Amino acid sequence: MENQKELSSEQQEELLSTLKARFEKNKSRHEGLEWAKVQARLEANAEKLWSLHEMERTGGEPDVIDLDPNTDEYIFCDCSAESPVGRRSLCFDHTALESRKENKPANSAMNMAAAMGIELFTEEKYRALQQLIKFDLKTSSWVKTPAEIRKLGGALFCDRRYDTVFVYHNGAESYYAGRGFRGSLRV
Repeated sequence: MENQKELSSEQQEELLSTLKARFEKNKSRHEGLEWAKVQARLEANAEKLWSLHEMERTGGEPDVIDLDPNTDEYIFCDCSAESPVGRRSLCFDHTALESRKENKPANSAMNMAAAMGIELFTEEKYRALQQLIKFDLKTSSWVKTPAEIRKLGGALFCDRRYDTVFVYHNGAESYYAGRGFRGSLRV
């Protein structure tokens, strides 16, 4: 990951082209929204564009799913079929990462999301996106965890099996090849 949160004009053009193609291919995710308005907002927010680039680079396949009428912000979410491949094998947060004495993962979901400038899904957001598209049929994704659970050493993750969304718990320091995290970004 670059230290500078800015894309070259070539990277920006390539990302906008990718996002536009995905937007046009998946119109059911954002009925009533216009790409020209989304693009104008993106071009005016270089740091947000950098965050979307990071979402794309790590396999998230970000797409617009809504426009918040209260804030007039476009909401982008990871829409990849499985938990983004470049964000797997991570424990939940920095405290969990530091508590591991052996076989530490490379990072934590919360650290990586913060570095990318995105928000980890909540359970509610995870369930809402599952109404638009079915995902995590083979993988799972960490979700924001209530402080009371985290204080006791646990963390929550979700997946979709048997055409049902499940929420589970695990020790926050655990990590698996098939578990990553999904994020969202407001622009």
